[in-house]
Amino acid sequence: MSTESEGDWVPPGVDTKRANVARVYDYWLGGTHNFLADQDVGRAIVAIEPLMRELAKANRAFLGRAVRFLAGQGIEQFLDLGSGIPTSGNVHEIAQLANPAARVVYADIDPVAIAHSKAILATSDLAAIIDADVRDPGKILANDVVGKLIDFTRPVGLILMVVLHFVSDAEDPWHLVGTLRDALPSGSYLVIGHAVSEGAKPAVAQAAETAYNRSVATQLHLRSSADVKRLFDGFDLVEPGLVYASRWRPDPDEELVAELADYGTLVGVGRKP
Repeated sequence: MSTESEGDWVPPGVDTKRANVARVYDYWLGGTHNFLADQDVGRAIVAIEPLMRELAKANRAFLGRAVRFLAGQGIEQFLDLGSGIPTSGNVHEIAQLANPAARVVYADIDPVAIAHSKAILATSDLAAIIDADVRDPGKILANDVVGKLIDFTRPVGLILMVVLHFVSDAEDPWHLVGTLRDALPSGSYLVIGHAVSEGAKPAVAQAAETAYNRSVATQLHLRSSADVKRLFDGFDLVEPGLVYASRWRPDPDEELVAELADYGTLVGVGRKP
């Protein structure tokens, strides 16, 4: 989006000449809350992996299916960390279709994502966005907005969709998830999507990771399926387990991209016993 048409959605101080992970992803999803720098990175990755837009859309479709599944299991409150820039089919929209009383707290650190989310949620008493980093789970759990909307004596749906691969090994994503897990009561669910170094095209994945990390300050860390599975320690994976996004309980009428069946983002949903 050009600076002439940015309007009021760009918060003061945002560096529009530096690519940002949330805005690059928004570009792949066909959103409009991104800048030329984000588009340039997005196009560079698409040149390496022409299916990048389809991968992003498959991730988004999985998130919708996972939220509907959790709502069907009676989950009425959701904590979506690293939620990104809102687009169609947001968690609160899907959850509240199943249960109008469902409550959702989003968290992100990108000013554009936060500003746009606040605009969308301004009239809602049941959904909110906080400025918070997944790397500081204690701060998230202690946040007043989280305390107002999320009752940790009742099951919670914790969503960490395509965010943990931006947490380095040194920052220990397994410990971060464990801290959040320990705050959840029995019957809670964990939803994760994580880009991996394996699958049908490991060389392409590696090339995309290298190109991404040359252009964006927040580094991408592809991991093995074993490392992703460790994130579910303390949870029982529901069927079909840890699979690529398009393979997780696809809708009967959903059109699948054959090349994505064994490639891209590993996803899973786990239940805390």
